Amino acid sequence: MDLKPTKPLTGFIELLPSQQRCFDYCANRMQDVLKTAGFNRLDLPSIERAEVLTDKDNWDEIETQIFLFQKGDTKMGLRYDGTVGLARYIAGHLNNLTFPFRAYQFAKNYRGERPQRGRYREFCQMDIDIMGIDTLSVNYEADIIATLARMYESVSEFIGKTKIKIGNRKFWNAMFEYLKLDESQSRETFILIDKRDKISDFKDALTEVIGKDKAQIIENVFVSGYKSFADKSEKFDTAIKEMDNLMSVLRVMGVENAEIDISIMRGHSYYTGVVFEFFSADFPDLPAIGGGGRYENLVSKFSKTKIVGVGGSVGVSRMLVALMDENKIDLSQFENNVDVAVLVMGNQNVSYAMNLVSALRKNGIVAVPYLDTDKKFKNQIEYADKIGARFAAIIGDDEVANNIVSLKNMESGVQEPVTLDTIVQKIKVK
Repeated sequence: MDLKPTKPLTGFIELLPSQQRCFDYCANRMQDVLKTAGFNRLDLPSIERAEVLTDKDNWDEIETQIFLFQKGDTKMGLRYDGTVGLARYIAGHLNNLTFPFRAYQFAKNYRGERPQRGRYREFCQMDIDIMGIDTLSVNYEADIIATLARMYESVSEFIGKTKIKIGNRKFWNAMFEYLKLDESQSRETFILIDKRDKISDFKDALTEVIGKDKAQIIENVFVSGYKSFADKSEKFDTAIKEMDNLMSVLRVMGVENAEIDISIMRGHSYYTGVVFEFFSADFPDLPAIGGGGRYENLVSKFSKTKIVGVGGSVGVSRMLVALMDENKIDLSQFENNVDVAVLVMGNQNVSYAMNLVSALRKNGIVAVPYLDTDKKFKNQIEYADKIGARFAAIIGDDEVANNIVSLKNMESGVQEPVTLDTIVQKIKVK
């Protein structure tokens, strides 16, 4: 019989134990930041109705990335981010929540895009959102961005420093109106601006869509700056004021690594105001490791109540797995997590050994028993060494008869008899 493949599907992640411990450690640190900021943990379904995930107005091609399938008469899909499911959740629990409502999710998401460095078909993402009824102050953008900044800072020893780039959809909506672009031109122009850094002939491509004169006006945004369009329309002024005020509040909150980059657009069509992206300053070749923005119409698909939200996401898999794969994260502190390997010489001593294991674990000591009792001592001590145990607790007939344990320090090689009453203290002290 032919053996089946052992490798996972392309774009799906499998971590080694030390990598997983590092991943979990970083995720827990970031969640600690969210808890101090008052965000509520939600665990929403990974499968949604297809009609929840897609709609005809979604012109940013997200539908081509969704894993869709059908069970009976029901068409379903795997979630591609946490925002759409959250919108459905909010609409369904309006009367049970207090607004502004603060929520976070840490879950796997799925996208059928082409796998590449830092981009996966299955990935863990941490989403945070603040949502209000009818209105939501623009000051919440600062709260979201500052919270995200603290989350990244909490794991900076692994991912290095970050930088934040902030844009505003309102500015470009004002620009498209100022230039009198039709809907098709606006869409194509939006896509070109979003991909500006990846297009070598940006101005030429823009000229083909909207003409030379209008393309030059947009080019002037990147030459002269967004403030050069002040006083040209009320909508321009509103967008510019929002960005300036946001930067002022962020500085007060201690966020010094943020800057306005008007080319930041974000791909999802549901964003309506400020948008932002986080990048690694120490690993600039990584794609964006997080981002988000304001949305005002998303929940309207599910409820007549107007819900306004601002949110962001941390690409946990994107930043950590990519760096671990390239050995750019020092995993030495995560290589070994075992305090004591309990080695049992003879099956008649298993009960004594497992009593010790239970006592150690009750005291918060990581204890792993080696229960192949017919194996030679050499094999058992090699196992203790391979799993990186700090100590080996050796139990044979003599130890049981004298109600003791032979405790070996695996680093120094020193071995001494200890009683069951003192072994916990010995291990914790050393």
